[in-house]
Amino acid sequence: MTDARVRSAGAGNTGAVLSTYRLQLRGDACTFDDAVTLLDYLDALGVSHLYLSPVLTATAGSTHGYDVVDPTTVSDALGGRDGLERLAREARSRGMGLVVDIVPNHVGVADPRQNAWWWDVLKHGRDSHHASFFDLDLADDNGADGRIALPVLGSEEDVRELTVDRSGDEPMLAYYDKRFPVAPGTDEGTGEEVHARQSYRLVAWNSGLIGYRRFFTVDDLAAVRVEDPAVFDATHEQVGSWITDGLVDGIRVDHPDGLADPAGYLARLRELMGADRWLVIEKILGDGEPLDATLPVDGTTGYDALAELSAVFVDPDGEAELNALSRIVAGVDGDAAWLEVRERELKRWVLENGLAPEVRRLVRALRRDTGATDCSDEELREAVIGVAARLPVYRADYAPLSTLTPRVAGDLARSIPSLSPALTVFARAMAVRGEAAVRFGQVCGAATAKAVEDCLFYRAARLISLQEVGGNPGRFAISPAEFHLAWTQRARHWPRTMTTLSTHDTKRSEDVRARIGVLSQVPEEWTRRLDGWNSAEPAPDPAIGLFLWQTLVGVWPLDGAVTGELRERLHAYARKALRENGTRTTWTEVDEEFEKAVARWIDAVCDGPVGVELTEFVRVLEPHTSAVSLGQKLLQLLGPGIPDVYQGTELWDDSLVDPDNRRPVDFEARRRLLDDPEAAPAKFTVVRSALRLRRERPASFVGGAYVPILASGPAAEHLLAFGRGPTPDDPDVLALASRRTVALSRTGWRDTVVDLPEGRWSEALTGRTFSGRVRLAELLSPLPVAALVREDRAR
Repeated sequence: MTDARVRSAGAGNTGAVLSTYRLQLRGDACTFDDAVTLLDYLDALGVSHLYLSPVLTATAGSTHGYDVVDPTTVSDALGGRDGLERLAREARSRGMGLVVDIVPNHVGVADPRQNAWWWDVLKHGRDSHHASFFDLDLADDNGADGRIALPVLGSEEDVRELTVDRSGDEPMLAYYDKRFPVAPGTDEGTGEEVHARQSYRLVAWNSGLIGYRRFFTVDDLAAVRVEDPAVFDATHEQVGSWITDGLVDGIRVDHPDGLADPAGYLARLRELMGADRWLVIEKILGDGEPLDATLPVDGTTGYDALAELSAVFVDPDGEAELNALSRIVAGVDGDAAWLEVRERELKRWVLENGLAPEVRRLVRALRRDTGATDCSDEELREAVIGVAARLPVYRADYAPLSTLTPRVAGDLARSIPSLSPALTVFARAMAVRGEAAVRFGQVCGAATAKAVEDCLFYRAARLISLQEVGGNPGRFAISPAEFHLAWTQRARHWPRTMTTLSTHDTKRSEDVRARIGVLSQVPEEWTRRLDGWNSAEPAPDPAIGLFLWQTLVGVWPLDGAVTGELRERLHAYARKALRENGTRTTWTEVDEEFEKAVARWIDAVCDGPVGVELTEFVRVLEPHTSAVSLGQKLLQLLGPGIPDVYQGTELWDDSLVDPDNRRPVDFEARRRLLDDPEAAPAKFTVVRSALRLRRERPASFVGGAYVPILASGPAAEHLLAFGRGPTPDDPDVLALASRRTVALSRTGWRDTVVDLPEGRWSEALTGRTFSGRVRLAELLSPLPVAALVREDRAR
């Protein structure tokens, strides 16, 4: 056991993860050495662990690190292994530690020259030592004559454009700026003739052929077979050395649902890491889906908590008006029923189109696993697509979901009796747990991600703050009762799970969501203003306009100054949103005229009188936006689980979807606030105070009790509060937040009170002291939140 694992509990407890701060490392913006310079700031902020984006060698110029090309080395662009060790050493010297994000599901293959394993496979085919590392489709009936299909050509005729590049140490097949290996002794003749001798086949990008399993539908990311122990060992050699050498205290696993056997993989990873190190997984849970308690993990990466925090601050009284607005402007209600129908339709579309190669491979596996001859390929295809489209989760082969697939298959058989024979074949394949069962689980997750997160959540527009990864926008709001019950269960069963409000994958930052969510509190005013804006500056498409109007509200600057940078960001976001939406333009069939029309519309809003009205509107919303922003932040940081602060979000953050949320952060501006606390915005004060409380009183948080705190009086429903402490009957930290403050501003707290537990309580944000029965009008002023600490409790 390393020195990083044996320090005592409490402040400076290296090894015990109390909180994390996510850093998006980039070779051009945030390297290991840059992270070293931030340690004093993050330590002063109260952070216990730096949570690093992937650090293994990725595609040259990568700004995210998820396209790893060499899992055996630490990225030289970030500072190499020496840089990682230096960062770990400096963190330990401050009583801090490291958590690292790893990517076991796939590697980057956009440029085969950068990935030695992939290059070797393309060069030698099935004879390559690394052929077993990848999930290749080398069957004779794969559509490419048993060769590895690579969808890179503009058209099938482009095979004539191939040439042989002899400028380097070995001949390479060239297609414009792309290069591919040539098997020894096969380089004679034209490019087309040389291509015909290779173990791979270059095909048109839209041919529907792909010779390897991908990450979702991304051709540049090839899946890795970590279910093979030899492949696991090879891909985790570097990770294992981090454990052996005591460099890291925790691991975050990216997208385990893409693996052949997530549970088996996690068991092997847990064995490598040891029993005590922190392990969380990017498991996207469906609505009401429990995390499988048999998995050897500490929890998820926090999208479940994010969804609860977003929904509990939404005003349910606004649902009817926003339904009507969506119906009038977009032509649909956007409610739960509509979302369910659209989700099934879009899943079918994805499975029939973008994931068609994976579905064909699955159908072939069904035949091999069962020997079925009585059903046609089309019938088997319809059966698997029908079941996959109806599953409400990423994949249903986790222990708590054992009854889900049978129920869905039964419903499908009752609704389409002609599919019963094919569904029986499907059932047999699932029972024997062979290749087909594995591929079905993998394709279900990909279909959900592409259909829901990357399409439906860009089409629905009732209240887009609810449309996040793992969210359920059909459930408009949740009550305090549901919130408290969910968080009680988290404290009891997953006390070390991660919680979050913003990530590198969120479509809009926590603060942008906060402001958009406030629209639920002013639905009539929102409807009135939107009607006027649509009359003055109508969007090129009303439904898309409703989505983008909310986005503009979410990011609009309080001073109304739309800088060139913000305008450029809005254009880039709109372009991505339009293509993901897919109704007017797509990534593969771009409607440039429509995209230009939307850009012109954004400029007209920014430069005209509507922009002035937007400024006035967000200023009116500001105190209520602040209440949501501060409330959700305080509750997350003091709630059950290990809270993560995404880089920069200790201040107001207006980031949108990636790559916007990977922009460099101005840490110097944040560092200056440490020396001038009087000038620090309220959000910074909340973050610093809460993180320090967690570090000072670890027994009250990780593994500590969670107890709802209730108010009494006419405005009691506007308080959301809980206590934390070593035991349920003895809390020593209280978190209180105002909710639905628009209605509250009309009535005031009046005589609403809260009875504090016995003792004298200090308010960590303002320094005031309280005891006994306290009027909320006094306690929750001037800030809409409060963090109370019992003074007589030994730390």
